[in-house]
Amino acid sequence: MTLPGFLHLTWWEHPDDRSWYNECSFWTSRGALYDWHKNTYHKYCKSWAANGAIMEDIITNFELVGTRLIRVCPVCNKAEDKKYNLAEEQAVLKETCPQCGFHFPILEETPSSFAVFKDVPGLLMNDKEEKPKEEAKT
Repeated sequence: MTLPGFLHLTWWEHPDDRSWYNECSFWTSRGALYDWHKNTYHKYCKSWAANGAIMEDIITNFELVGTRLIRVCPVCNKAEDKKYNLAEEQAVLKETCPQCGFHFPILEETPSSFAVFKDVPGLLMNDKEEKPKEEAKT
């Protein structure tokens, strides 16, 4: 199978929590990423992942036109897919499952962390989500 626009996919184990795995993929353009999400194979992968393989998915794109959090609760199987303001990321990640109250695991910033958690009250981010061209016309 070819994936036009696909550059790299990596899985890594967090050095401060060996049970914490992260996936990161890189694409040449937002259009290539949209094409992948329309692919039938991806739809089957997503269905499989939502049945226990992946509990949480944080999506931040190249240009930061939007950030989304995708979660599937391992207790009640409630699926959530919502946009959020990156400036409030840690607060959003600490939210429990709205259906059963499950506390999703969260790893705070550590000395070896290369993430920068800067939840600054009052800092406004651009929440406009770029839409695919076919949706933008409607």
